[in-house]
Amino acid sequence: MNQATKRSILRWTHLFFTIPIIGYIYSPFEDIPQYATPTRYVFLPILILTGYWMYAGAVFAIIGALVWLGAYQLAGYGVAILTQVALLTGRKIWLVIRARRKQT
Repeated sequence: MNQATKRSILRWTHLFFTIPIIGYIYSPFEDIPQYATPTRYVFLPILILTGYWMYAGAVFAIIGALVWLGAYQLAGYGVAILTQVALLTGRKIWLVIRARRKQT
């Protein structure tokens, strides 16, 4: 499978799993408890996985999705978001260090 096909599949998967989250956001308040669990544990991790996969590759995507699930389960939503920020920051620092080592 070439890169264009893989990216297209990931993009459409990402867009497809966005639909339930939009339904969760715009649903009536009484219906939110029905959508909460699948949104938190299925749709959002799949969005993280496909988004990171398109952005940084499969290994980083798996790490990002697992870190999200672990942090959300253990400490809640706020900490899960902070772990994603830390993960992206750590990746950027790693890329900068690697680029500087290549130059010397």
